[in-house]
Amino acid sequence: METPLREPTFLILTALVGEPMHGYGLIAEVARLSDNRISLRPGTLYGALDRLVDADLVAVDHEEFVDGRLRRYYRLTEPGGALLAAEAERMRRNVEAATTRLRATTTSPRLSGGLA
Repeated sequence: METPLREPTFLILTALVGEPMHGYGLIAEVARLSDNRISLRPGTLYGALDRLVDADLVAVDHEEFVDGRLRRYYRLTEPGGALLAAEAERMRRNVEAATTRLRATTTSPRLSGGLA
């Protein structure tokens, strides 16, 4: 899987940290993690999950029938956790670099508006 991860993919992996989740639970958790900025539709979610399963980043944990419908639960795999950790570290370094530069330039006359 390519990095940097797209934000929806990053949030799907993040949602799966700790416990297996089914599709509707993932949709709700991604919305919560993103402060409702990301609203996954079922087709988008299941397409992403298929790609993540194919890449061995996510696995089907178990299935159950609820109200006559199959509910499939997904879990984060070890490679998925490692990729998520690496991506979180990459993003942390980027935020740190931006924050350091912003602090240094807030007192500098170079930050006078306009775009680079």
